[in-house]
Amino acid sequence: MMAMQRRALGWRRQEIRVGLVPTMGYLHEGHLSLIKRARRWVGAQGQVVVSIYVNPTQFGPDEDFTRYPRDLRRDKSMCLEAGVDVVFAPKDGAMYRQEVGLGHSTYVVEEALSKGLEGEARPTHFRGVTTVVAKLFNLVWPDVAVFGTKDYQQALVIRRMARDLNFAVRVLVVPTRRERDGLAMSSRNAYLNASEREQALVLWQAIEEARRTVRSSRWSIPAVRLIRELTWLIETRPAARVDYIAFFDPETMQPVERVRAGVQMALAVQVGKTRLIDNGRV
Repeated sequence: MMAMQRRALGWRRQEIRVGLVPTMGYLHEGHLSLIKRARRWVGAQGQVVVSIYVNPTQFGPDEDFTRYPRDLRRDKSMCLEAGVDVVFAPKDGAMYRQEVGLGHSTYVVEEALSKGLEGEARPTHFRGVTTVVAKLFNLVWPDVAVFGTKDYQQALVIRRMARDLNFAVRVLVVPTRRERDGLAMSSRNAYLNASEREQALVLWQAIEEARRTVRSSRWSIPAVRLIRELTWLIETRPAARVDYIAFFDPETMQPVERVRAGVQMALAVQVGKTRLIDNGRV
């Protein structure tokens, strides 16, 4: 921990640009696209840091923290091939100190953008996300931090946190990388069996169907009607159950009553035992 911070402060004294890509590991092509964006931003002489840490504070008690896929050796090899300068993989005891009487008790809480959707479905999730990202900002001192759009609400929450707390970091958000059939790349896709993997395509199909419906209509469409129709579409797949479908303003995340082009859509769907999220602009 201290070694990472000392190295980061040394880069700052030398005016070397630093790009941070925070991940929970089990890397895929989506993560590599974030690394490429960080490299383009900092340049050949800059430093790209990838953090690999499965953060316990963003998981609820009944979620998949213990079984979340991990392969640090593979991740380090991918980072080396991608030209990453530093892989930062801290241990839990370093990130959240637990000495008797001196346990970790300070958290960062964003109170507006984090309220609905994932914040409602997973009440402690964003508190854990903002806390760990704030800690990473303090340890790595990045000039730029790169996140993916797949976790749309998370990206907005982190951007707001960085602004409100005056972190001297630019938060870049990179478009979602998808498999050829449209499924959003995610480490949790590894949980899916072959049948579930096929049925999981319905998340992207629902986004495309919402776009077709909205853009072929001369008038805006009631959100409740569109949500009902998309829920029916998704749940025709035997393994799929809708957690939520939402339409909202892409900047404020305020829900809209009528859907028109330019509105943001997000959804969470349980496919078998795996909870998947996706989003898109309709």
